[in-house]
Amino acid sequence: MIDYFPNNYSWSLAISSLGCLGIPASHINRACASLQDVSDPSNPTGSERWYQTWTEVGTRFERGAEEDLRLGRNFSAANKFHRASMTFLIANRLISHKDPRQLLSYKKGLETFQKHILNSGVSVEFVDIPYKDTTLPALFSKSSGSEKTPCLVHFDGFDMLKEFNYVNTASAFRKRGISVLYVDHPGVGGALRLQNLPSFPETEVPAAAAVDYLEIREDIDANQIGMIAQSLGGYYAPRAVAYEKRFKCCIAWGGIWDFGERARQLAKKSTGTGSNPSVGNFVEHLMWVFGKDTVEDALEVASKFKVEDFLDKITVPYLVQHGENDRQVPLESAKKCIEGAINSPKAELKVFTIEEGSCEHCNVDDRAPAVDYMADWAAEVLGGVTARK
Repeated sequence: MIDYFPNNYSWSLAISSLGCLGIPASHINRACASLQDVSDPSNPTGSERWYQTWTEVGTRFERGAEEDLRLGRNFSAANKFHRASMTFLIANRLISHKDPRQLLSYKKGLETFQKHILNSGVSVEFVDIPYKDTTLPALFSKSSGSEKTPCLVHFDGFDMLKEFNYVNTASAFRKRGISVLYVDHPGVGGALRLQNLPSFPETEVPAAAAVDYLEIREDIDANQIGMIAQSLGGYYAPRAVAYEKRFKCCIAWGGIWDFGERARQLAKKSTGTGSNPSVGNFVEHLMWVFGKDTVEDALEVASKFKVEDFLDKITVPYLVQHGENDRQVPLESAKKCIEGAINSPKAELKVFTIEEGSCEHCNVDDRAPAVDYMADWAAEVLGGVTARK
């Protein structure tokens, strides 16, 4: 991973994410040069400049897309709307949820992402999954072919979005004959921002709602549904398959053993305005994700996020994928997540080394090899394809 801001890991991580999401280096370099003087985490103007800078970049992309539409160049417009949506959503990443612009920038990201999809000609549906007395926003990416296909339910992490996950993985799974349902579950994305649904330990509840939805689709093989999630999803995904037995496999994109322990470590480093290795204000974000008014109440919820509590209940093929140089979650954590999976018929830990790359947190330094590995693994387990005949 290129440390654009050596004194600010959070910002550098976000910039690496932008590269993986298809934003050209020329635009990234120009924007980062204008942010260098405010990149110190202690600088109170940093988050404001971050928001302004990336909003301006997104606006430029959007203007270009609208001009393409005026000329009838829909495919070109789709590409620019894609870039606009990714930069608007990155602008959203570090601004406080108490700031009204946080929701405005999120909605702008959704709007331009939808325009990207609608003009691209790619088969993606915007769906609302019935959940309790409300719904969960989701994207359904259909694989090639008209027959019933295997499908993965893709959850997020601590601060990910379904749009990011779609861009990162949809093409790889689609090529291998696997459809994917990208879900903003409680605690993230639209479920948190638009419907005020906080996260809780029992991930199998929203995951079951996703399976219920897939089971009534005529284009999905209900006997070949798997689960994948990244970062904190290293808890979400295995927890879901441990208790929701309709899942046929599990991919933990990052092996987090005890989120409560990690959350307490980060909370001690933060004063409420400090930086941390994931989001700009960890304490505030933690309370928002779990719907609590105090950090201690939020940490109490986080303390229940322990993979060891259910690891022996995983009875399906189980892949944990981790980077050797993960600076947020030590590799030892991922090793623990696989060692106790004694009842899985196929438990595997895939570590991407520093030498081969793809070695940072959730492989943010080079996602392509990691995504290919997960897609091949899922295809072999669920009955997809790994080569065209």
